[in-house]
Amino acid sequence: MSALTIEQYSGDGCEWDSFVDSQSGATNYHLFGWRGVVEKSFKHAAHYLAARNTKGAIVGILPLVRMQSRLFGHFLVSVPFFNYGGLLCSDPQAASPLLKEAGRLMAETGASYVELRHRGWQLENAPAKTGKVTMLLELALDVDSQWKAFNAKLRNQVRKAEKSGLQVVTGGRELLDGFYEVFCRNMRDLGTPVYGKWFFANVLATFPQSCRIISVLHGDTVIASGIACWYRGTIEIPWASSNRDYKALCPNNILYWKAISFAIENGFSTFDFGRSTPGEGTYKFKEQWGAKPLQLYWQYLLREGEPLPAINNKNPKFDLAIRVWQKLPLPLTRILGPHIVKNIP
Repeated sequence: MSALTIEQYSGDGCEWDSFVDSQSGATNYHLFGWRGVVEKSFKHAAHYLAARNTKGAIVGILPLVRMQSRLFGHFLVSVPFFNYGGLLCSDPQAASPLLKEAGRLMAETGASYVELRHRGWQLENAPAKTGKVTMLLELALDVDSQWKAFNAKLRNQVRKAEKSGLQVVTGGRELLDGFYEVFCRNMRDLGTPVYGKWFFANVLATFPQSCRIISVLHGDTVIASGIACWYRGTIEIPWASSNRDYKALCPNNILYWKAISFAIENGFSTFDFGRSTPGEGTYKFKEQWGAKPLQLYWQYLLREGEPLPAINNKNPKFDLAIRVWQKLPLPLTRILGPHIVKNIP
């Protein structure tokens, strides 16, 4: 067994990203730039662990972010606010010392657990939540073939949006205000605290070459919008919302169709519709496009006697808070939301 050393990475990110780029199992959120987004937007401490071999080369990484609040507890997550993260190793022997160091950090900081957001594979002997999947669509080689692959109902919904005169625009920071208007309204209606606009501004500033805003307009009003991000052959819209007042015009359908068309025209092979619970409404919406589920394994290192965490909107203890939030004036949710959501991973 070769000797490995574990360090808290302190470089500029170039070496880290070179390693990420070399790994077939890497996701967008393993990239070093997301550390800066999280630290700048939410002020959480990051512990980006790297394993090096005897030649000094990185052979494994584990990006961790420490979160602490009275309401939601104290924990380490890889990676919070996003769907994916966890261990990434070129040498299987790097996994054990990286996890050992994560456990040491958990004990040192007094955290209750470490959460690892793996997709498609799982660690042995680690408790896991398996209630979520990510929905992936393997894209056709051209837009016309992709269109023909959809069923008649879906095509009619897109046509309805087009016949209603909805327009779609794609851009950058100049579209952020319109996106945020729709996003705030949708999050309030769902009973979920909203991110501050600065979070999305930081995303766009950090990844100017791999992020775009796609917005659907009814006249001069933005009625649906999403932020598309991509890495290698995969594109996703991790943040998308629509104004339910215009649901009959099918703005969501044309938003996703234009995003899929953009993906194909730019040579992407996979469209990631993101995390869903099988059988629920968002799952069925994504399934109608032809997306297939890939199991997510959110696995845990737990302090002795600690149960699996239950920070989610299905937890009954949050029911009252959700109902109250849905009734708050929209301007108030914009003020309060960012201070709450920064502690919800």
